Amino acid sequence: MIFVVGLVIHLSIYEYNPLAVYLTLGSALILALVIRVTQVWEVVVVSGTAVGLLTYLLMRPESDILLLTAVVAVLVAPGIQIAYQWERGGLLRFGKFRALRKPGLFAILPVVDKVAQFVDQRIRVTDFSAETTLTADTVPVNVDAIAFWMVWDAEKAVLEVEEFAQAVSLSAQTALRNAIGKHELASLLSERDRLGAEIQEVLDDKTNAWGITTQSVEIRDIIIPKGLEDAMSRQAQAERERQSRIILGTAETEIAEKFSQASEQYQDNPIALHLRAMNMVYEGLRQKGSMIIVPSSAVETMGLGALGGLTSFGRGQKTDEAPPDPPEPPEPPASNIEE
Repeated sequence: MIFVVGLVIHLSIYEYNPLAVYLTLGSALILALVIRVTQVWEVVVVSGTAVGLLTYLLMRPESDILLLTAVVAVLVAPGIQIAYQWERGGLLRFGKFRALRKPGLFAILPVVDKVAQFVDQRIRVTDFSAETTLTADTVPVNVDAIAFWMVWDAEKAVLEVEEFAQAVSLSAQTALRNAIGKHELASLLSERDRLGAEIQEVLDDKTNAWGITTQSVEIRDIIIPKGLEDAMSRQAQAERERQSRIILGTAETEIAEKFSQASEQYQDNPIALHLRAMNMVYEGLRQKGSMIIVPSSAVETMGLGALGGLTSFGRGQKTDEAPPDPPEPPEPPASNIEE
């Protein structure tokens, strides 16, 4: 309407000039396109309006072209829209949903049409948390998690929920709190993947009605109270010590069983027992300066009497050898005193 009124005023006051009209329309279209592409149409609109008002005040013929150009640019600029490759534009006509506009440059009717929202259909990441939430065994924990989701139906995302990104975040936080209350602390710490899968399933069922799908939920961190953390550390240390003692006792039992089996074999075969005893003595004497103490009962049982006789015989040989004669004392010197 402003463009038509301006054009009528121009033709009624000044002589009809086709070149001026063509220049006005062409300049307006080019200016509108530049406004939409550069996304600075607010500045251009304000500048064009100021130029138009100044032109009407001065009523100079040479300024009418600039005036009409600014008026047309104000009307045409909102009608040129651009959707990026990952976006879909929800178009409303007289307040009713008409269609989804695909990526690229498209035009709408000013005043009549309106792009309600450009919906980003890329995968999004939303972080959420649950603070001081009680587990099934009444332990307060703080849990941080992230959700990967995307809009698969832009029409539902525009029409069914006002702020779908905020709705996803709040729904994820609620699902996380409910999941924590169903699990004990040990289950939360050891089964993070399972907890994330449960939250993802609940969240996906809720957001599907909004045209949104939740691909996965990951548990980033589980923070427990400091005192409980120290107690769990001591418990884990005691458990490891208990396991080590059990392993040591099991080894002792197995060794005792092996000794029992060996004793049965040695009982029926004294020669094998004697060879085993000799081998033990040999292994002990391999090291220099070693001393072996054998109980007297074991000497007879293991057949070590011959070894004792050899030892005594060696000692006797050393005793029977005559010691060397001591050196004769020197003769006293002859006295020079005469009787």
